[in-house]
Amino acid sequence: MSHHDHQWKAHCLLLSYPAQGHINPMLQFAKRLQHHRVKTTLVTTRFFWKSISNNIDSIPLESISDGYDEGPKEDAPKDPVAYVQTFSKVGSQTLSQLLQKLSHNGCGVDCVVYDSFLPWALDVAKKFGAFGAAFLTQSCAVNSVYYHLHQGVLKLPISEGEKILLPCVTELEPWDLPSFLYTQYGAHPHFWDLLVEPFSSIGKADWVLSNTVYELEPEVVDWMRKIFPLRTIGPTVPSMFLDKKIQDDDDYGINMFKPSTDLCIKWLNDKPKGSIVYASFGSLASLSEDQMEELAWSFIDSDSYFLWIVRESEEAKLPKNFMEMISEKGLVVRWCPQLQVLSHEAVGCFVTHCGWNSTLEAVSLGVPMIVVPQWSDQSTNAKHIVDVWKIGVRAALDEKGILKRETLENCIEEVMESEKGKEIKDNAIKWRDLTRNAIDEGGSSYQNIIEFVDKLSH
Repeated sequence: MSHHDHQWKAHCLLLSYPAQGHINPMLQFAKRLQHHRVKTTLVTTRFFWKSISNNIDSIPLESISDGYDEGPKEDAPKDPVAYVQTFSKVGSQTLSQLLQKLSHNGCGVDCVVYDSFLPWALDVAKKFGAFGAAFLTQSCAVNSVYYHLHQGVLKLPISEGEKILLPCVTELEPWDLPSFLYTQYGAHPHFWDLLVEPFSSIGKADWVLSNTVYELEPEVVDWMRKIFPLRTIGPTVPSMFLDKKIQDDDDYGINMFKPSTDLCIKWLNDKPKGSIVYASFGSLASLSEDQMEELAWSFIDSDSYFLWIVRESEEAKLPKNFMEMISEKGLVVRWCPQLQVLSHEAVGCFVTHCGWNSTLEAVSLGVPMIVVPQWSDQSTNAKHIVDVWKIGVRAALDEKGILKRETLENCIEEVMESEKGKEIKDNAIKWRDLTRNAIDEGGSSYQNIIEFVDKLSH
């Protein structure tokens, strides 16, 4: 369907970094744009499309190359810094070819929305006379940390006991910073290329779109808006869990793993309201055998039912006979439809690694959290969950970095049964409503999306 077709106001190409946590928010943003009559095309790498199951029929999908179409084979560089450089070179060429192809087919692109990890896409967009919009998939507090690192205001290495005071961000301790800056300093050298370096060109973008909610972090958003053309457009949670304006939008449509949907929902349906602890550590985390054992025992010994996501690659780390021991008390599955679980009234608490997408989902659905951050931005998100929004408790690790069973049991009891737990639940409902209102008609994110669409179509 050509873009001159009266139905579409403009055509937007959305380019995602090839990871589930990056593509899901962009896919949801694409659905929002289509709802406002902007034609969208969702693009990521050939290998990523091949490696996942997707059932997206509402949005055209295209691919470009990162230089590794067969996946990271043995001869591919073990060095992630080299991956970023190759992606930049090959991606620029193949994105140019794609834009050329689309314009030949009468589908010229008016705007390229690109993951901030892929800043080279801005140059390609400009070469084709299209607008460029950077898309930030982390919170503005976290973006601010990286911006100040880029500016040299925040200097590495961070020393112990240092207080990190950035304008309009809650005061952070070193361990509240993204892990690359402190607890894992030096372990992931490519973080600079992906997370910090993009801030050198982000000011040249026509828009900087952020998957967050103004009301969740108003001070830092106001501060960043003075520097960049920043607009908050989140939460990018499927519409049927929020404003229900986009019919059938009840799933992301992209899964790296096959979810056991029917089994989970049937099991949840049989349980009393607010009685279940749901635990998931995301699509990437890998826990030690000791840690899996501690988690297993805390779930068995606690007074609550539990639904625990243990990916296939992690199953061997479970204690022997664990599956027989849990009988009625718990359900362990490899993957589940997280939104359906979090929105189920039987769930009373979410034990989470605090990835930003999981955090936004829990906030949007009003579910109290027990935070167990692992790496990247998760520690900063955890700090906000516990101390700023006050919708969760922190599960402290011991000196070996293990979350012990008694600690987790106490946290579960605190959220599920104590007075403090009641306050946390009330706060969770308050933030849920603010977040939902933001994306609903007239809300902060809604208005920003309308403004973006209007600028594109004129």
